[in-house]
This record gives sequence, C-alpha cells and structure tokens, in this order.
Amino acid sequence: MKKKPFEKYFILSPYIWLVLFFFIPLAIIFKISISVSEWGMPPYQDIFVNNDGFKINITLENYLYILSDFYYIRSFLNSIVLAFISTFFCILIGFPLAFYIATSDIKLRNILLILVIIPFWSSFLLRVYAWKIILQNNGILNLILLKLGIISEPLQLLYNQYAVIMGIVYTYLPLMILPLYGYLNKFDLNLIDASKDLGLNRIKSFFRVILPLSLPGIIAGSLLVFIPVVGEFIIPEMLGGSDKLYYGKILWEEFFVNRNWPGASALAFTGIIVLVLPIIIFQIIYSKWTVKNEI
Repeated sequence: MKKKPFEKYFILSPYIWLVLFFFIPLAIIFKISISVSEWGMPPYQDIFVNNDGFKINITLENYLYILSDFYYIRSFLNSIVLAFISTFFCILIGFPLAFYIATSDIKLRNILLILVIIPFWSSFLLRVYAWKIILQNNGILNLILLKLGIISEPLQLLYNQYAVIMGIVYTYLPLMILPLYGYLNKFDLNLIDASKDLGLNRIKSFFRVILPLSLPGIIAGSLLVFIPVVGEFIIPEMLGGSDKLYYGKILWEEFFVNRNWPGASALAFTGIIVLVLPIIIFQIIYSKWTVKNEI
C-alpha cells in the first residue's frame, strides 16, 4: 500500500528534529572547538580564511590541552561520580515509590502521579533556592532540630557534597519515577503470587521476577538522571562548596569568565563523546541480550 504524503512527513519528523536540534548544534560546537582562540567577538578565528588565498585555519590544540590538564579531567571525574551517586539514590528512592503508585488503586494512583509532577509546575531555580533556605544555618531544618533538642548548635548542612546530592536527588527524582511507573504499570501482579507458590520468598521474588521485568524502566530513568547531572551547574553552584570542581562549572567559567570558546567547546564535545559512546555500546549489548533472552 502506497504511503500518503503526510505519513511520509510524519515518519521523517523525528529525524528532522534530531538534525535541527542535535546534529547541527553539535556540528557548530565541533567547528568552534577546532578554531583558534583570539580576542574579539566572537572570540575565535574563522576556520575558512580567504584573505591572501583560501586557507583552512584549524587546530587540535584545544583537545590536547584539556586532555593533558588534570584540572579538566578531575572536574569531569567528579561530575561522573556525582552522577553515579545521585542516580543510585534516585533508584533507591524512586523504585519503591513507582511500584507503590503502579500497584495502587486508580483514584489514589492519579493523585500520587499529580504529586510527583507538581514540582515541575514551579521554577527550577526557585526549588533549588528553597533547599538553600532549608539547609542554611538559620534555616528551617536546623531550627526544628534545635527546638527538639537533638542538636545544641546549628549543623553545617549547606555548601558541601551532601547538600548537592540532596538537591539533585530531589530535583531529578520525578525523572526516575515516571519511566519506572510506565513499566511497572504494565506489570502482572499474578507473577508475584506465582513466584510465591513456587517457593520464593519476597526477596527472591524481587530479584528474580520484579527487578528483571522492570530493568528497561530502570535503564530509561537512569539515563534521564545520569546524563543531565554530569553537566549540572546550578545545583552545585548554589548548594555546593568550593572544595569540588564540577564539569558544568568549568564549562561556565571557560565560556563566560575566560571567554575561551574554543577550549570550552572542545571540553563540551569531549564530554558528549565520552558519555554517548558508552551508552551506544551498552544499548547495542542490551538489545542483543534482550533478543537472545526472548528467543
């Protein structure tokens, strides 16, 4: 059957979106990353120079510099560790919540889903700033602990690694819950009863039945949390201290403080490659593993 014209455009729309909002910006970043830095606006030289004859003016020094300087490597590793820890806690908190929502009565389920989505209705900056007010020395949390007599003096809850992790987990937790809910909502609860009839206790039922079937939702939620957290700038800047260097902070400084656009673009492009390649490899391996198990 011949496809109608609008069907062809509808099928092509995801590819058009990817080209316009992913590949073209990525190509622009790569173009700037191989440019020569200079003072001016924009603060880099054109790649194609046609003053005294056509000349291609490119360099790989920006990549060599960031890969040879441990300052940049350490910031990226710190962000990777932060993303791993934050994703782990999002899974730890999000999985039970998603499972409870998915197995709740339909009326209660809708209310719980609204409560999960409500934080997205407010400004991201306001939510982060609210945590700053809660965690500061004269904030709500310290005042409650002092009133209850649990502590004798205010705790330093702000400007440290724990405050950053807390802010990230709070902010990105809905992005973990929603994909998990999407998979767990299709979960057949009779499988749990069947596993009990076969002699499995609750722990074994979880690891042998529930966890394998919900693995696609865990992977989807983990990617939605892990990737943006690596480049997170606002939360570490507002809640964190100066003892840790993070990838997003270094990018911001290179772009807006040092005005080193080629170096910042090389740093951004390298980070994208380092993140995307393992994800692609993992996706290929996981797809083959899924097909093998289905067979």
